Amino acid sequence: METTEIKERPRGLGGSMKTRNVQALGADQKKLTDEIMERYIRPEMNSDDMFSGDSSEEIPVIDMSRLMDEMSREEEASKLKHACEEWGFFQLVNHRVPEKVIEEMKDNIKGFFGLPLEKKEEVAQLPGDLEGYGQAFVHSEEQKLDWADMLYLFTQPPHFRNFKHWPAQPPSFRDSLESYSSELQKVAHCILDFMAINLGINREKISELFGSQTVRMNYYPPCTNAHDKVVGLTPHSDACGLTLLLQVSPVAGLQIKRNGKWFPVMPLPDALVVNIGDALEILTNGRYKSIEHRAVINAKEERMSIAALHSPSFGKTVGPLAEIVDKEMPLFKSLSMQEYAKLLFSLKIYGKNLIELMKLDPR
Repeated sequence: METTEIKERPRGLGGSMKTRNVQALGADQKKLTDEIMERYIRPEMNSDDMFSGDSSEEIPVIDMSRLMDEMSREEEASKLKHACEEWGFFQLVNHRVPEKVIEEMKDNIKGFFGLPLEKKEEVAQLPGDLEGYGQAFVHSEEQKLDWADMLYLFTQPPHFRNFKHWPAQPPSFRDSLESYSSELQKVAHCILDFMAINLGINREKISELFGSQTVRMNYYPPCTNAHDKVVGLTPHSDACGLTLLLQVSPVAGLQIKRNGKWFPVMPLPDALVVNIGDALEILTNGRYKSIEHRAVINAKEERMSIAALHSPSFGKTVGPLAEIVDKEMPLFKSLSMQEYAKLLFSLKIYGKNLIELMKLDPR
């Protein structure tokens, strides 16, 4: 059932418990006691889980300029189809986001996380609220925590923005994020258009679905204490439809689950790392699959990144597209975007637990 896009910003979707600031913990690692680290240590992390297959295997690279060129479009669209079906991740080059927009965004993220803690806390998450500075998906005092801090904001549509959570420092932060958000929205819709062509479905219909964008700016401090047993971001698949990730610092840390092993992603200069999210797996009835991924920690160097998460608009439905299930049995439930978001934020983020709950037959 098609619904109408909601014009008011969503409320009451969920929140996260306040926990220790990880950046502050990492700044004085001599004071990290075993008691403190117990919340972060993951005994199950094992180097044997790392990918050790063909060293020539690399995450696919898609050239957007070739997608836009009539002479090379068919060949590049075929590569995109393969990346979506076989990997769920790819690196996007020549994406047409101006270098000035990217560099200014990087500078402002570095500037924000370089502020004193009390300044960053001015935009801290409030109880029961998703947006702001803090951590996500913390629901109990017992659960293991990620070695990371983040700033999470609604950016699209523009009337969803709540500027009390948008930092006033650095002074150019808000203008920079507004420009970056707009450019990433264009890129996401361009990719979705070509995905629709490959799927044989209406381009306008799938593009119209995706009007929501949030951004998550991540700060991963170094950790000299058992860094191989802590994780910056718990293994999970993204609940959104399409994620565009920008590496702010040159330190690698992203790993994807491939054939049961963790495969390291080495970002190309000036590339965006793109991945399929749960909502797109559901919309395509499983043709494109979201992939588990995680962020690992460096023992000596900090790492920063910004993920732009593109989702169906609030008021739309998350469920298998009629054009696809007209010829096959639906594998997933259909929920309103509000119900889908509430389900997401009620969960402990781990693996593909949201997808499992959305399956009609979970066996």
